[in-house]
Amino acid sequence: MARADSDRPAALAAGGSDVGSPLARLRDVAITHDESAVATPAEVSFDVSPGEVVLVLGPSGSGKSTLALALNGLIPHALPATLAGSVVIDGMDTAEASVAALSTRVGMVFQDPDAQLVTGTLLDEVAFGPENLRLPVAEVLARAEAALRRVGLWDRRSENPDRLSGGGRQRLAIACALAMGSPLLVLDEPTANLDPRGIDEVYAALGDLVAAGDRAIVLVEHNLDAAIGFVDRVVVLDGTGVLIADGPVDEVLRTRAEELHRLGVWLPHSTLAALRLRAAGYRLDPLPLTPVELRAALATAPVVTAARSAAPRRRHAGEVVVTVRGMDLRRGRTGVLHGIDLDVRTDEFVAVVGANGAGKTTLVQAIAGVIRPPRGSVHVAGTDISRVDPRRLATRIGFVFQNPEHQFIAHTVYDELAHGLRRDGFDEAAVRDRVEELLERFGLSDKADAHPFLLSGGQKRRLSVGTALIAGAPVLALDEPTFGQDRARAEELLSLLGDLRDAGTTILVVTHDMQLVAEHADRTIVVDAGRIVADGPTSAVFSDDELIEGAGLRLPPLRRALQSLPGHPELDGVARLADLPGGAP
Repeated sequence: MARADSDRPAALAAGGSDVGSPLARLRDVAITHDESAVATPAEVSFDVSPGEVVLVLGPSGSGKSTLALALNGLIPHALPATLAGSVVIDGMDTAEASVAALSTRVGMVFQDPDAQLVTGTLLDEVAFGPENLRLPVAEVLARAEAALRRVGLWDRRSENPDRLSGGGRQRLAIACALAMGSPLLVLDEPTANLDPRGIDEVYAALGDLVAAGDRAIVLVEHNLDAAIGFVDRVVVLDGTGVLIADGPVDEVLRTRAEELHRLGVWLPHSTLAALRLRAAGYRLDPLPLTPVELRAALATAPVVTAARSAAPRRRHAGEVVVTVRGMDLRRGRTGVLHGIDLDVRTDEFVAVVGANGAGKTTLVQAIAGVIRPPRGSVHVAGTDISRVDPRRLATRIGFVFQNPEHQFIAHTVYDELAHGLRRDGFDEAAVRDRVEELLERFGLSDKADAHPFLLSGGQKRRLSVGTALIAGAPVLALDEPTFGQDRARAEELLSLLGDLRDAGTTILVVTHDMQLVAEHADRTIVVDAGRIVADGPTSAVFSDDELIEGAGLRLPPLRRALQSLPGHPELDGVARLADLPGGAP
């Protein structure tokens, strides 16, 4: 293994980098969690140089987040896993250097921002790291202010982090990493909880950081529509955690798109659309990666006579199953929801969208009884949820949190799924049959004995959905259901939700993924400043550009690419991949 160089100049020891030398050097890295006999990642070697932004892709469970944790020393020092091979960060071997020492070289933003927030105000939170480096007070405050301004939170510096939305806490976690001044930043799904405007602001701030050429970023991200213009290089792990690709964006994503798609890796939606259109005979070369590129490529492509798929969208809902009347909700002195009236029917797939802080998650949590509104009423399946024993709520409405860990209570995946059934008096044979069915359905059979907290982000999400489904409630509410999922598992989950809807379950989804909404939601509710500003069929909501822009949102990538496209009337109005001509890529 490489060792830290004690003869490096003092400037480098304080966090600088050798010009031209890698900030990160990984050689034959394989990581085996204590509860597993198989290493994931299994065989990974690559370098990260100053000025680079390296995107790590791979299916859920391939070891992307595990690899990220090895870059800052949490593996092997703090988490129960064995590290083989070597990880050297700015000249320091992570197997030999402490996590504290590595913190001056590498800053980390976790999938779940709550995992790294510890103080009572935003300013204290961002100052906490630099203070522990024993920097002068003036420098600590200057770093904290600069970082909070970069992520748009300086004006809220005196607030408690608990007052922030999920996206706000994600921005705060990014600010904490920026304030450390580390030459390497490792970001695990940094924009998963952000609205489109927040995503743009975060990537602009990160772009400014690496533009100087002395810092680098390793990014684990599924939202490639947002990240693609920010990334220089792409590293791909296969399902077993073996590195199978490492190269520039064009080389990896354009030329190997079909291979990556088969592997279950997320691709930009414009690329997925282009693959489908190619199959229908459209000449699209090179393969587009963005809505702008897809639109430009189609502008010079001849019209192809091909039948559109026109996948049917359900439009007939049943009886009202959720009724909300006069709901008002406050946090402290701040109003969060105002005068909410809402009916949701059986068989509906309803998306609730809005900018960060608009109140969409709070609305769905109040419907699910996770929080109790002080004014107004909520009835689910004819029952006033304020009068339901909290232990019995799961039989009326299942809720899946944005961060899966917030609902785990058992020590194994099997017991997590079995808990509710056992509490409701099912005999152990019935429990076993139902649990094994869900383990198989969600690809978790080999994790039955694992601790839920040691699953990958995608596996945690699938487990959280399983725990909400197992009680058989007539309504299922999910907050960012595809967060942390690879493409194959996300499509599998959404297909399952569609099947449940077809069987009579009402689906409520909070999401920032506008393409997901376009593809799957029958109905879309737009929340802005705590009020419902639009509620109607998804196609009608997305036809109002002014409404979407005014709510701080953005049209789905496919609609942006194809809306009023000159020369291609056969594609006008298409908003879903399923409605494009050609088969699945």
